Amino acid sequence: MLSRLDVQGFARRALNPLKRLVSAWWRRQSPSRQDRFATLGPLLSVVLFLAAIVSAFWYLRNEEIEREAEAVKRDTEMAQQQIRSRLIENEDFLIPLQRDLANRAIDNLEFTQRAMAIARNRPEITHITWLNARRERRVSVAAIGEQADSLMTLDGSDPSMPNGHANSEPERAFQGARDRRTRVYSASFADANNTTVFQLQLPLSDRAGFAGVLIAEYAVEGLLRYSVPNELTSRHAVAVLDPREQVVASTVTPMPGKRITRAPIYYEVPMAPAPGLVLRGQGYRTSIGLISNTLFWMVMALSVLTVWMLLGTWKHMRRRAQVQNALAAETNFRRAMENSMLTGMRAMDLETRISYVNPAFCAMTGFAESELIGRKPPFPYWPPDRYEENLRLLQQEMQGRSPAGGSEVKVMRKDGSIFDARMYVSPLIDPKGKQNGWMTSMTNITEAKRVRDQLSASHERFTTVLEGLDAAVSVLSVQQGELLFANRSYRLWFGADPKGHAMLAGSQLAGATSTKENNFETDEDVDDYGGLPAQHLTEVGGDSREVFIAQLDMWFDVRARYLQWTDGRLAQMLIATDITARRHAEAQQQQQAEKAQVTSRLITMGEMASSVAHELNQPLTAITNYCNGMVSRVRNDNIQKDDLIVALEKTAKQAQRAGQIIHRIRAFVKKSEPQRQPAFAASIVEDAVELAGIELRRRNVQIHTYVAQRLPVMRVDPILIEQVLLNLLKNAAEAIDNAALPPSRRHIELRVVPKHTAELGANIEFSVTDMGPGLPVEVIERMYEAFFSTKADGLGIGLGLCRSIIESHQGRIRAENLYNGPSIVGCRFAFTIPVDIPRPEPQLAPLDKSGDPGTGTAHNTAATP
Repeated sequence: MLSRLDVQGFARRALNPLKRLVSAWWRRQSPSRQDRFATLGPLLSVVLFLAAIVSAFWYLRNEEIEREAEAVKRDTEMAQQQIRSRLIENEDFLIPLQRDLANRAIDNLEFTQRAMAIARNRPEITHITWLNARRERRVSVAAIGEQADSLMTLDGSDPSMPNGHANSEPERAFQGARDRRTRVYSASFADANNTTVFQLQLPLSDRAGFAGVLIAEYAVEGLLRYSVPNELTSRHAVAVLDPREQVVASTVTPMPGKRITRAPIYYEVPMAPAPGLVLRGQGYRTSIGLISNTLFWMVMALSVLTVWMLLGTWKHMRRRAQVQNALAAETNFRRAMENSMLTGMRAMDLETRISYVNPAFCAMTGFAESELIGRKPPFPYWPPDRYEENLRLLQQEMQGRSPAGGSEVKVMRKDGSIFDARMYVSPLIDPKGKQNGWMTSMTNITEAKRVRDQLSASHERFTTVLEGLDAAVSVLSVQQGELLFANRSYRLWFGADPKGHAMLAGSQLAGATSTKENNFETDEDVDDYGGLPAQHLTEVGGDSREVFIAQLDMWFDVRARYLQWTDGRLAQMLIATDITARRHAEAQQQQQAEKAQVTSRLITMGEMASSVAHELNQPLTAITNYCNGMVSRVRNDNIQKDDLIVALEKTAKQAQRAGQIIHRIRAFVKKSEPQRQPAFAASIVEDAVELAGIELRRRNVQIHTYVAQRLPVMRVDPILIEQVLLNLLKNAAEAIDNAALPPSRRHIELRVVPKHTAELGANIEFSVTDMGPGLPVEVIERMYEAFFSTKADGLGIGLGLCRSIIESHQGRIRAENLYNGPSIVGCRFAFTIPVDIPRPEPQLAPLDKSGDPGTGTAHNTAATP
């Protein structure tokens, strides 16, 4: 094989005659012809440059049209989603009204009031009408929120009224709702005011079958106006077309006497769920003037460049020798630079034969220069399993279709190991402007690719997680008030407006954002975070609070914390979770609990009615006897003044006694909102025992109470705690009476003592102990179930309600059977109410062997329903 020097010497000897021939031909030409030939190069460059400019403008024009078309498509689909969301939201308001009409839970007046409320808040609804199964109007409410007697009449003059004709759109929708028993949207039609509308008909069904429909009529223009956001209509025109492709509503009002024409860029989607209507978005090009101006200046620049190139051509002969010397020096410098650089360089001739490699290329592949020079594909550094792929890339590069960003390839070292590399291929042009090969640069990107893949995967996982969250995540720059990040849920609720973040934050950020948006500052404006170190703020943990957003009618659980953004700015991150359903459920649960508490008190008083009547009969009988005796003695003139005063005082005392009984019962059953207030255990016990004493005396059951001294003040609702005590005392009395126990076991003990445990802390314990038969084992597991009761006439809500009341006060309730060996000798219910004091050390009654102020030695959790 010939060496490179031999090849170069042979090529030089072969080209010398040709060079002498060309030089002789050039010297024979006149100076003018030499200048003419020298000018052809710049002229050709100008032509190519003009062709490049035309191609570039053509490409930019097409790209602009594509961007505008994509924007029109995106905005049209967004408008479609907004309209669909608006219709679905309206259905959510109409469905409760439909359900109440079907259940006959409302009359005409209440329907009118609720329909007025819906119509006032939904201006796109022209009227809401209730029709029966015979198409007769029951009630019709117009869009202004008043009942309209002229709407939906059967005289046939109103096109919105189902009239029994098959060609009527309202009639088709009426028949569809009647036959399918589901909501039906009608096709568009013109109403009595020649306004294009469509109807939503919701069927009403009762036990007899189809009972009519609830009609909500939408004005297409109003729906477009109030559903599509202003920021969307400010960018593109949006219009609604009927099945005949006639514009029935548009965000752009045409000039009088002119009709709206279709723009060159448009996109159409169906306006579901309304059948037959099409939503069209339109766009226009806006940069024609800019392109024309740019083209003018480009032509001027090309003219100046042409003159400059001609001047350079005139100086060509004088600078030729200098250029040749500089070229030689530059070549040597580039060769030294290529040999010292870390990027691998490879040159190939037009036959794809390797003609040059630098030391960096040899170091990367592990092959020596002699092993690579002169080799043709497949090259030794190609992996055997990638011959076809590398050959295809090489052919693509030879055809001038190499990617601008280079090609990623697998390269095999001499030892067989594989690494990733990026290759850039460009034509190799000689000093005469002729391509004599290809130049390739190669960089090892194994580590960079690994890091890039890891970062890409990490970013994709991070973005997927944040976009998939049901909670709104947003990051706001504290100083600039700029929204730095917002996930899908935030954009759905608040768009790209930083005001949503400020409303959720509920802090100075709201004022700062408002000031920056109004583009003014005052001398009194103060940066609340200017002097605070960002590192200390970011180390502070986040706080959590609940925020109500009136514009969305939603509750959010907001967690906030400060962080340092990627560019070093101090930012605030919010995570807002929608808790509207939970808040509504809690409010509903609280209302139901309050109703259940009042119901339980009324049931308790109902069960004690006979005892209360007997208790009231005693003072009333005494009053009657005193009055009759005084009347008799007055008639016989046989009474002294002192005796009369004594008799009247006794009568007043009995009346006061009866009044106190009635007052306690009335205060107990009176419906009121739960009110936490400072209360004393002794007062609650006194009132509960007074009410329970009526039932206990009727059942011949004695009660013993013990209330410890110096008990701390509780913050409770006294009526609710009294209700729990009364329920437990009544249950104990009933258990004793129903078991027909002897007098020695017909007594109940009520104890109130302070306690302190590691789990509950400081608390006051109320315990009710009876000597009854205890609880069966099968009742133990179900004692707090709703509607479970062992009584024949019981409702099963007593103990469950007691547990709810105690737990709402952060207390605990428990029950246990009392044993004497294997025998049950009683039952004990106890509940605790926490108090905010240090551990008390009161003087208590003597304790039993277990150390607990109660009775019994064995414990088995149970309860009396």
